[in-house]
Amino acid sequence: MFARVFTGGLLGVDASRIEVEVDSRGGIGQILIVGLPDAAIKESQERVRSAIKACSFLMPPGRKWVVNLAPADMRKEGPAFDLPIAVGVLAATDLIPVTYLPDFWLVGELGLDGSIRPVSGVLPVAMACRGAGAKGIIVPDANAEEAGLVQDLAVYPVSHLKQVCAILSDSSALAPLQVNAREIFRRTQQTIAFELDYADVKGQEHAKRALEIAAAGRHNILMVGPPGSGKSMLAQRLPSIMPPMEFSEALEVTKLYSVAGLLPDRSTIIPTRPFRSPHHSASAIGLVGGGPVPKPGEISLSHLGILFLDELTEFPRAHLDCLRQPLEMGNVTITRAQQTLTYPASFLLVGACNPCPCGHRGDPLKYCICTPNQAERYWARLSGPFLDRVDLQVEVSRLREGELASTAGGESSESIRLRVMRAVDCQRRRFPEGNFAFNAQLSHRQTLKYCRVDDASRALLAKAVTQLGLSARAYDRVLRIARTIADLSAEEHIQPHHVAEAIRYRTMYRQACA
Repeated sequence: MFARVFTGGLLGVDASRIEVEVDSRGGIGQILIVGLPDAAIKESQERVRSAIKACSFLMPPGRKWVVNLAPADMRKEGPAFDLPIAVGVLAATDLIPVTYLPDFWLVGELGLDGSIRPVSGVLPVAMACRGAGAKGIIVPDANAEEAGLVQDLAVYPVSHLKQVCAILSDSSALAPLQVNAREIFRRTQQTIAFELDYADVKGQEHAKRALEIAAAGRHNILMVGPPGSGKSMLAQRLPSIMPPMEFSEALEVTKLYSVAGLLPDRSTIIPTRPFRSPHHSASAIGLVGGGPVPKPGEISLSHLGILFLDELTEFPRAHLDCLRQPLEMGNVTITRAQQTLTYPASFLLVGACNPCPCGHRGDPLKYCICTPNQAERYWARLSGPFLDRVDLQVEVSRLREGELASTAGGESSESIRLRVMRAVDCQRRRFPEGNFAFNAQLSHRQTLKYCRVDDASRALLAKAVTQLGLSARAYDRVLRIARTIADLSAEEHIQPHHVAEAIRYRTMYRQACA
C-alpha cells in the first residue's frame, strides 16, 4: 500500500513543504530512505521500528518500506522527520487510517519507547504549514507554544506516538492548543526589567550621548579608549535604552533562534532585542553563518538587536571585512556548491578597542610604550571600507578624579529611552504608508529627501569633505546622523549645530590614535 505524509524542511530561516512518500512491498523488513537524507535521518529507521513496536503494532513479516522525501533534490537534515516517517510506515502497512493524513503536517523526533521529543525549527515549519493551507500541525509537547505563535493554525501537542495515531483516527480525539500569542508577548514585555542601567555609569556623558544617537537612528558606533575607561560597561547597557520590540519583530527573531536551536525556553517568544558579544577568536563561519549544516551566525542572531565586538582590533581583518556587505544590505548571502542561503542581518554594530597595543596612547596619566609603527600596524587591522561603515567614532577617556569619587548617579536609562522613543516616532511619521526605515537605513534618494540642509550647514559639510577626506558614503552618513540629532531635539529642520556634532563623531577615533 502507498501513503503520503506532509512535513516541513528548513532552508535557511524558512521552511518548505516536504512530502514523505512510503511504499510497502515484499522484502526483508527493511526501511529504505531516499531523497538526500543526512545521517540522522538514515538512522531514524531503527528509532521508527522500535517506536512502532512500543505502541504494540505488529509489523508484518516479509515486508520492505521505501521512504522517499520529496523533492528529492533538496537536502534534508535532522531528526524532525522521525514522526512523519513512522506515521507513513503505519499508514502504508494499513495499521492506521489515512483519511485525515492530508489535513496535517507532522514534526518530531522519536524515542525508542514511542515518546516524542522536541526539535529545532518548529516555528518556521508552522508558518509554512499555515501558508500551505493545512488544517493543523502535530508537534511535540515542548514545541507546542512555539508553534502556537502562528495565528490561525490548529496546533496539536503530543508526547507519544499513540496520541498521533488517535488524532489521525479521529481528529476530535484531542483538542488543539489555544494560544493568544500577542497577549503572551504583551505580558512578557511588561515583566522586562533591565538589571544594567546608565545611572550606574559615572561620567562619560559624551559617550552616553553618542550611544543615545546610535539607539535612536540605528547608527553603528566604535568606542576607543584606554583599558578600564568603561567601554564595555557602556555597551552592555545599550539594550536598556533601545525602543521595545514590535510583535512582528519578536516573531522574526524567535524564528531565527528556533532555526539555530537556541531558544532559551521552547515555550516562549523572545521579547527583548538580542545582544550578542562573540569572542575575538570566533571563526568567520561563527560570525557570518554557514558550515556543513548551515546555521545562522552571530550577525544573524543579532538581527534587530546589537552585535558587540569587544577588542575589535583583535578580530582578524578578513573576519571583519565579511561584515561589510551585511552592514550595508541588512542581510547575508551564503553561497555553497549545493545551495545559496540568505539570512537576515540587520543589526546595530557596537565596537570597542584600545587606541594602541598597550592601550595608553593619548592617556595623560600613563606613558604609551608603543612605537608609531606599532600603533599604525594596530589600526591597520581595521580596513578603511569597514571603518567607513561605522557612523559614530567616539573617544572614551579615563575618568577624572572628581568623577570617580562622585556619589551622584548619572541619568537613568529610562529617561534616555523616552527621548530615543520620541526620536523613533519622528522617523515613523515620515513613512505613513509603511516601509519604515531608521535614519541609518535611508537610501541615497531618501537621504536627499529627508536630510535637507541650509547654506550654512552645506558649507560645514564642504569643509569637512576637504579637511577630513570624507567619502560619498561618509557624506551621506553624516547627513543621517545630523537628521537623528535633530529628531532627538524634536526639530523638523537640520541646523548647523546638528551637522557640526555629526561631523565631530567622524573624527574622534583619529584623535585617539594620533
